[in-house]
Amino acid sequence: MANVAGTLMRRCVQLPAVARLSTSACLRGGGGLDTVIERHGNRFVVGYGFNGEPNYIDRVDFPIPAVRFKEDSPQISVIREKERGDWKKLTAEEVKELYRASFCQSFSEMNAPTGEWKMIAGAALLACSLSVWIYLGMKVFVYDTLPDTITNPAKMEAQVQRMIDLRVNPVEGLGSQWDYEKGEWKN
Repeated sequence: MANVAGTLMRRCVQLPAVARLSTSACLRGGGGLDTVIERHGNRFVVGYGFNGEPNYIDRVDFPIPAVRFKEDSPQISVIREKERGDWKKLTAEEVKELYRASFCQSFSEMNAPTGEWKMIAGAALLACSLSVWIYLGMKVFVYDTLPDTITNPAKMEAQVQRMIDLRVNPVEGLGSQWDYEKGEWKN
């Protein structure tokens, strides 16, 4: 156990100062600056990120990704140097170029409708249609015909009369609707 703790401590000491503050980087045994450069190239790490990992993701609820969207090109580097001075000297195109170098989408682009509801509605209607076809197939090919006691009106009347004679369900059921003294249905 002491050997494992010593190895972790050595790895944490070898990390850059910013990565040493993260306990998860120490527990993973690395994840320092060399890993960030390997995964992200020339993109600048600007913050902690959504989950502590240096990755880019557009999210409305967490609007600041950990790394910039694009790598710094010579043209962007010139605009970034100009940005350090007075911002009023920047043109609208340069501001847009700086924004697009840092972010892939704006908030209005993230919130724009995608039309995904059409696919969901189509799938739901397809499932409903399929279930109706399965029901009809079962009714035609699997189920037997209905018994004569349900389809023959004379037998249904005889069955109801027998229930009345036996006084079935006299409180709330069929017997409660029959007047036994007059021998007719109650109004």
